[in-house]
Amino acid sequence: MTALQTLHEGGCTCRHVRYRMTTGPLFVHCCHCRWCQRETGSAFALNALIESDRVQSLQGEVEVIDTPSNSGKGQKISRCPRCHIAVWSNYAGAGDAVRFIRVGTLDEPDRLPPDVHIFTASKQPWVILPPDTPAVAEYYKSSELWPEESLERRAALMASAQRPRQ
Repeated sequence: MTALQTLHEGGCTCRHVRYRMTTGPLFVHCCHCRWCQRETGSAFALNALIESDRVQSLQGEVEVIDTPSNSGKGQKISRCPRCHIAVWSNYAGAGDAVRFIRVGTLDEPDRLPPDVHIFTASKQPWVILPPDTPAVAEYYKSSELWPEESLERRAALMASAQRPRQ
């Protein structure tokens, strides 16, 4: 199996919410923006982007919290209603079609290292970035960094979103 075909399971701290990624992610962002630092209480947020229909709920329901974002469009953070751990987000730009899975909620988070470090202009000065992982001061073009298979999946997702609903 390639990384894009591998199953990943995860959930919250109290194990009320459990989920499975049925494929690997499209891409993994390590975001160093000040908004992510504030939301996580940490130096960065590590998110695996994946189509929402490729995330299966195994148990429990999430509580969706609307929160502001730097773009001004907001985001929906899905949290366990018991322990309040954030398990994923949906950003306005991608809507409900793409989930940003919090990699730290995976049972084996070390299997999904970042593909890119973003918003490094505001990273904490003591964070040392690995030289072999792309890093950008703000954001990047997906067409320049995403693997071909992920670009194809994104194109299919966008095409299905534009089809009229019956």
